[in-house]
Amino acid sequence: MSSAAQELRDLYREVILEHARSPRNFGKLPGVTHQAQGINPLCGDKLHVYLQIDDEGLIEGAGFEGSGCAISVASASLLTETVAGMTTDAALDQFSTVIASLTESDATADGELGKLAALKGVREYPSRVKCATLAWRALAAAIHHEAEPATTE
Repeated sequence: MSSAAQELRDLYREVILEHARSPRNFGKLPGVTHQAQGINPLCGDKLHVYLQIDDEGLIEGAGFEGSGCAISVASASLLTETVAGMTTDAALDQFSTVIASLTESDATADGELGKLAALKGVREYPSRVKCATLAWRALAAAIHHEAEPATTE
C-alpha cells in the first residue's frame, strides 16, 4: 500500500472514531415529522432516526438515538450532518450512493461521497457493512413513513 493510500485510510479511520466518540445530532428533535427505527439483528445495533421535513420536502433537521457499535453510531452521525438541508429526493439519492459504495464492487468515487467516503473503509470488513448501512436504511424508511423497523437482514 502506498504512503498516500495509508494516510487516506488513517484519515478515514479518524473520521469514524471522531463521530463515534462525539456523535453529531444525537437526540430526538422537537417537531419530528418523520421517524423510523433501524435494527441490525446480527450484532444488536438499534437506532432511531428523526427528521423534520417541511411541506416542500426539505429536511430541516435530522437526529438519532440508539446504541450500537462505533461504525453504526458514526454512520448515523455522518448521516444527520449530510441530509440536513437536503430535499428528501436528494437524501434518497445519497442513500443509494452510500449503499452502492459499501456493497458494490465498482464503488462510487470518493469525490461523490465527500466526508461520507470515510465509510468506504468498512468494505474491508464485510461483516461490518450492515453496521454502516443501518442508519441509511432507517433514513429511507423514515422518509417513506414505513411502520416496520428497517433491518439489515
